[in-house]
Amino acid sequence: MIGVIADDLTGAAEIGAVGLRHGLRAEIILLNNADISAKNFSRDAESDLLCVDTDSRSCDANEAAKRAAAAAKFLKKCGAQWIYKKTDSVLRGQVTAEIEAVMQQLKFSRTLLLPANPSLGRTIQNGKYFVRGKPIHKTEFARDPYFPRRSANVLEMIKRPPNLPVQIAKLDEPMPEKGISIAEAATSRDVADWAAKENLKNSEMLFAGGAEFFGALLVAKNFTNGFSGMENFPTNDASREFFISGTSTLAARKFASAARRGKIPVFSLPQELSWGSELSPEVSAAIGRRIISAFDENSRVVLTVGLPPVRDHSIAQNFSGHVAQIAESALRGADVGHIFAEGGATAAALVRRMGWSRLKVLRELAPGVATLAVENKNLLLTIKPGSYAWPAN
Repeated sequence: MIGVIADDLTGAAEIGAVGLRHGLRAEIILLNNADISAKNFSRDAESDLLCVDTDSRSCDANEAAKRAAAAAKFLKKCGAQWIYKKTDSVLRGQVTAEIEAVMQQLKFSRTLLLPANPSLGRTIQNGKYFVRGKPIHKTEFARDPYFPRRSANVLEMIKRPPNLPVQIAKLDEPMPEKGISIAEAATSRDVADWAAKENLKNSEMLFAGGAEFFGALLVAKNFTNGFSGMENFPTNDASREFFISGTSTLAARKFASAARRGKIPVFSLPQELSWGSELSPEVSAAIGRRIISAFDENSRVVLTVGLPPVRDHSIAQNFSGHVAQIAESALRGADVGHIFAEGGATAAALVRRMGWSRLKVLRELAPGVATLAVENKNLLLTIKPGSYAWPAN
C-alpha cells in the first residue's frame, strides 16, 4: 500500500485520481487534528493508495509540522510501504516545515521536492517559477488571499528552515546528501527523467511535490495495477447538481457568468461581507432556503463568492468558509445527487461541516479534477483546485 500526505482535500483527491489513472484503488481520509491513531481505523482491504488530508494548508508552521508527522506515523502503522509528501504545485502552505517533520518521522536526511506540473504550464527554470510562461508573481497568484506571490524566485517562495539546507537541483548535477533539493522541470520529460534517475530510484529519501511527479514515480517504481475506477462507477439517478465555488479566480468568475447566460440560478455572498461583516446564521439559513427553492424548478444551481476583488486578505480569507456555511444549510434541506466543489479551502470546509471523513476516488474528469463517493451516502462529490478550470463537460 502507498501512503500520501496532503495538506488539503483537493491535493489528496488529485493524487488519488492520479493513482486511479495508473490502476490503483484510492481512498481519502480526512483528519481534523494531529491526534491520529491507527487503532480503530479499518482500512479498505482493496485500497492500494491511502491519501491523508491533514487540513494544514492554513495552519502555522508548528501545527502543520505536527499534523504531517502524525500522518506519517499513521500511514506507517497502516502498512504503507512507500510514503509521498504531496505539496501545492506553487508551494503555498507550510511546505518546508511539513517536509522536515515527515523526514524526521521517517528518518530520512534528504528530500527531492518537485512541485512543478509542466503539463499544466507550471514550470521551474533557472531557479524561477513560471505559470504558462509568465513569472508567477505576474499572474493571479500574486493576489492569492492566503499566500500571495511577490517573487518568481523559488527560494523566496518558501520558508527556509534554520537547520536544513534548501537548494535548487538540476537534472545533470548530483544531489547533496542532506537537505531539501527543489528540482527544476521545464517539461514533462524532465519530470519523468527525475523519477527515473537510477541513483535516486531506490535511495533512502523522501519524495515530495506535485501530482505529475507522483505519477512519474508510480511508473518508475512500477507501482501500477490493472484496476479501472469506471468498472464500479455508480449510476446515480438523482439529477440535481450543486456547484459550489469559494474562490474569486478568473476561472470561477467565468464559470458563474456562463451559468447566468445559460439561465442557471446563481447565488452569491451578501455584499456586506466584502466590508468585513460577519455572516449570521439567520442570513445563511435564508440564502440556503432560496437555494432549496431554486432546486424545485432547476436541476442545476450555482453558489459562488460573487463579490468584487477585496484588497484586505483577512476578509477575503473568510469567503470560502462563508460559502461552505451557506452550502451546508442548503444541503441539509435539498436532495442533491452530485456536488461540484471548487477551491481546496471550500471543499474541505464543506466536507467537514457535513461530517464526511472517508471518500473513495471514483473518476478523474481532468488533471486535478476528481469525482469521489461519500462513504455511506448516495452522493457524488467532484472537487477541483480553484486555479483550475472545470472540464468542458
